[in-house]
Amino acid sequence: MPMSAHVRSLATAEVAHTSPLGEVRRLDGHAFPILRGLSIKRLRLEADAMREAHWHANADELAYVCEGEVHVRVVGNGDQVNSFIVGTGQMFHIPSGALHLIENRGPGRAELIIAFSDAHPQDFTLQAAFGAMSDAVLGNTFDLPASAFAGVPRDTSSRYLVKCGPTAQAPAEPQFAQPLWFDIGAQSPPVDFAYGQARVARSQFWPALQRLAMYSLDVSEDGMREPHWHPGTAEMGYVHRGHARMTVLDPDGSTDTYLLSPGDVYFIPPAYPHQIEALGEDIHFLVFFDRPMPADIGYRLCGAALPPATLAATFGIPVGRMPVLPATAVDPLIVARRNPLDPVT
Repeated sequence: MPMSAHVRSLATAEVAHTSPLGEVRRLDGHAFPILRGLSIKRLRLEADAMREAHWHANADELAYVCEGEVHVRVVGNGDQVNSFIVGTGQMFHIPSGALHLIENRGPGRAELIIAFSDAHPQDFTLQAAFGAMSDAVLGNTFDLPASAFAGVPRDTSSRYLVKCGPTAQAPAEPQFAQPLWFDIGAQSPPVDFAYGQARVARSQFWPALQRLAMYSLDVSEDGMREPHWHPGTAEMGYVHRGHARMTVLDPDGSTDTYLLSPGDVYFIPPAYPHQIEALGEDIHFLVFFDRPMPADIGYRLCGAALPPATLAATFGIPVGRMPVLPATAVDPLIVARRNPLDPVT
């Protein structure tokens, strides 16, 4: 099957950084041209490694921990300082411009999937920010003589991953009191069926979110994400587990059907109809959106909302040939797959 314009693999994407401390792979607007308003990275940190202190000039950050546990420190607007632990199946959010660092205190590897609210995120590091200023300016800032900074290198580059310091201060507040931390794995799923669940990180439940949201989507092999579209909302999905098939309709009337494997990333522009189904095994997707409250319109509700005669006229058939569609007051999002799987081509 030829490569789709809607899909790229994060597992084999451009390596932004690699060292004994870990690896960073990314898909941005250069590597994945269809992206608009979203991009994604996979960050792997070995034990005692740290993503150096930095901030993003033009993008909010939304991260999901796939493996391990990390300590996140954030310096935000005014006097806001946050420090918290993020474990497997949990998330954190970093507003654009907020200084932050991510530490893996081990003992094993940590892996994070991180989405950004821009196709081309711009980073500044604390090392570069200090390097851009003279010893005298830094001395004045900290009420010290300029000579105190003579041993600090004047370097405006980035080391990206560095060794953690010798000690780690434990968070001062309980996890539930941290506004930038969210335990999506512990959430009672708003969408919950025997054949699939959706847990949601959106501003309705996580007020800190301003420009991003994420759904943790589990669909069994006997379920299906119904055909749908998102008005005014772009979607970028990461395949965490399983294999799936997806179909999207483009505005020119062409359809694009493609297979998805672990590590793949897909992108759906706003209002493009699309559908997801598992292939022979349960799937888990991290589905990121460029709005804090994604909009969603499903085929099931559309079919129930329009009279049979209207639907028949739409399809150009006699009303007697229209199937009797079930009454639906609330769109289900995930439906049961009662029919055999279409052949995989």
